[in-house]
Amino acid sequence: MSAATPASQRSLAEHFVEVRQQEEARTIGMWVYLGTEILLFGGIFGAWAVYRYQHGEAWREAAHHMDLWLGAINTAVLLLSSLTMALAVHAAHALQKKWTLLFVLATVSLGTLFLGIKAYEYMQEIHHGLAPFAAPIPVRQAFTPATELYMNLYFAATGLHAFHLISAIALLGGFILWILKSGLSADRAATLEILGLFWHLVDVVWIILYPMLYLTR
Repeated sequence: MSAATPASQRSLAEHFVEVRQQEEARTIGMWVYLGTEILLFGGIFGAWAVYRYQHGEAWREAAHHMDLWLGAINTAVLLLSSLTMALAVHAAHALQKKWTLLFVLATVSLGTLFLGIKAYEYMQEIHHGLAPFAAPIPVRQAFTPATELYMNLYFAATGLHAFHLISAIALLGGFILWILKSGLSADRAATLEILGLFWHLVDVVWIILYPMLYLTR
């Protein structure tokens, strides 16, 4: 498979002078967007670091309630999805429709598997009264303020991550329908590459969240 599609095969929008300028603008635009997402999650990471410093013992105790192995499995699932996403982009640039669709479908399937495991983990945590917002009042009153803060940050961070993953899955699902309806082209390969950047961001965020939330113990 070739590493890139010739620029001569790519369409040019009216407001651009050349294909290279168009591609650079599209790529820079995505990186700017990804930068805002990093700032968003950076606020959560910063809050966690501050409270971890202030409530170290309570933080370590709360982390023992996290299911280490489910988190580890989900980490492996997302890492594998990054591989299939990269292979999908590579196949798309080579205009290999069959392999592009297979790798994108594999990526979507792995993302969906991650969400399924996470949903199961949420149900277990709610069942055991670990979710302050869903726990009965007597159980909630047993939380120390620091432990409740930890659990709230956990659900906020992982919930926000899950929302981004759902968005990425929806975008890839739309891309699959687009390819099935209109075929694969150089422009659509470039679009998939942009979507791949977003997918990799979601993976990187989880790689930070896993040790932050699960390995604090």
